[in-house]
Amino acid sequence: MIESLSTLFPSELSLFVSLGLIAVSFVTSALTAALGLGGGIALIAVMASVMPTAALVPIHGIVQLGSNAGRALVQIRHVDWLILAWFSAGALLGAAIGGSIAINLPAPYLRLGIACFVLWAVWGRPPRFGKTGRPAMAAAGFAATLLSMFFGAAGPIGASVLGTLGLSRHSFVANQAVTALVMHIFKVLAFGLLGFAFAPWTPLVVLMIASGFLGTLAGSKLLNRMPEATFKKGFKLIMTLLALNLAWQAFRLLMA
Repeated sequence: MIESLSTLFPSELSLFVSLGLIAVSFVTSALTAALGLGGGIALIAVMASVMPTAALVPIHGIVQLGSNAGRALVQIRHVDWLILAWFSAGALLGAAIGGSIAINLPAPYLRLGIACFVLWAVWGRPPRFGKTGRPAMAAAGFAATLLSMFFGAAGPIGASVLGTLGLSRHSFVANQAVTALVMHIFKVLAFGLLGFAFAPWTPLVVLMIASGFLGTLAGSKLLNRMPEATFKKGFKLIMTLLALNLAWQAFRLLMA
């Protein structure tokens, strides 16, 4: 039974790690559905600790694509389509420029970069854009997608612009979902055109997307009821430990 299950997953990962990633996808999708962002960063931090570097960002992208599609579907009545149009225009350019660079980034620098990005996303201040209006989402789409080609998740950039638009909490979560969905669509297309082979990872990706959708349903039910203060403190602590672990892995590779 165990041997037959193992054949479903990539040879680079053990059965225990694969099942663990499926569970983590559920938890991080619930986190994002409840708070609006954070799940993608949490997922890339966990995946970077256990996955081959070459597969990390492409597989994270396609899992997040599925997760954000489910979240967008659940919250679709709150989507602002003009926001999505502006973001998509910038995202297309960001994916085109970032793809060819990201595919050649050495493993230690990718892990170190993700560690630094996670620490900034958790402890740093998001950029302030003032009352920029919806056209600023084009710049956000470009910057977020460009950075996501390297670091997997760049939700705080789009969120910082969305936060200036006076959206309700439900509208913020919905528009964060659809803009992240577009970002990951363009990213996955870019890596596919650059030759990444997604096929061996298909069963794991499908199961992670399915568990992520269940997490989205669970997190959406908590959207109005979850006390955020204590939860966010725990989230910051866990993310910091994950980032420090990634930085340690990077330094070990650099010193080897």
